[in-house]
Amino acid sequence: MPTAIPVPVQPNWMTIALRLAGVYNLLWGAWAILFPNHFWSLLDMQQPNYPFLWQCIGMIVGVYGVGYWVAATDVARHWPIVLVGLLGKIFGPIGFIDAHFVRDLVPLRFGVTLLTNDLVWWVPFALMLRHAYRVNERHRAASLLETAPTQSASLTAALDLAKTNAGVSLRDLSNQRPVLVVFLRHLGCTFCREALADLRDRRAEIERTATICLVHMTDEARAADFFAKYNLADVPRVSDPDKRLYAALELQRGTLSQLFGPRLWLRGFVAGVLGRHFVGPLQGDGFQMPGAFLIHNARLVRAFRHQDAADRPDYCALTA
Repeated sequence: MPTAIPVPVQPNWMTIALRLAGVYNLLWGAWAILFPNHFWSLLDMQQPNYPFLWQCIGMIVGVYGVGYWVAATDVARHWPIVLVGLLGKIFGPIGFIDAHFVRDLVPLRFGVTLLTNDLVWWVPFALMLRHAYRVNERHRAASLLETAPTQSASLTAALDLAKTNAGVSLRDLSNQRPVLVVFLRHLGCTFCREALADLRDRRAEIERTATICLVHMTDEARAADFFAKYNLADVPRVSDPDKRLYAALELQRGTLSQLFGPRLWLRGFVAGVLGRHFVGPLQGDGFQMPGAFLIHNARLVRAFRHQDAADRPDYCALTA
């Protein structure tokens, strides 16, 4: 029998902190909505010409408060709410630095709002995200232990079990000619969308020597519509929601630095905004790392396992 893996219990302070954050946001939002001119009077600043815009900000802040109250019940489950909240609390000070120090649009005293709205929450929210990652990682490890008897340790067996949308096993596909198997994180991932665009643009060159096969974690109908947007609807694909093929190729779940490190923010801006790949809804395991493998006759010829989510493989080099 597999040994049970202990799962960290949510500390009480996280529940209390998120409920305080929820109440604070609701009160702050109500203040901005009901008394839109009061804030500006306190700071002795000129009243805005369009107070309804300030009221809209209050509405947004108040909605965050509802989200925090919900997340307080289970941080590990509702971690996206905490992540979005932390991002807002990071971008807020960045916007103030630009408005005051770069463009001189607001006085320094305007930054007093950053103390209670943003800065005091950085450490607690970051610790909550770390806790959520650890809990989800333990759950994943426990799940692997539970399913271990049904999983094959051999790559050949895993390729036999993996069926494409046409019903052909990856083993049979690799016996016909080399197969470039590209594992995606989730279909909303900016970098996975960039990868699909790369495959589309270099498809002719890749297919001179290998067949492309996409592995994803969503259902087949949704995947077919999504891949069609990149002119890859006719490419063989494997739906692997249980991530057994991911495990067979030793693709792990990413750490926080691999998924949210500083390099990813710059690459995300380049790929998401400048490259117009943007971000879509989470469809699959958001912590899963991607990879690309060249497989021939059920044997692994070359492997590219991402060091972080923003890595960009040279697919043509892999198939050369």
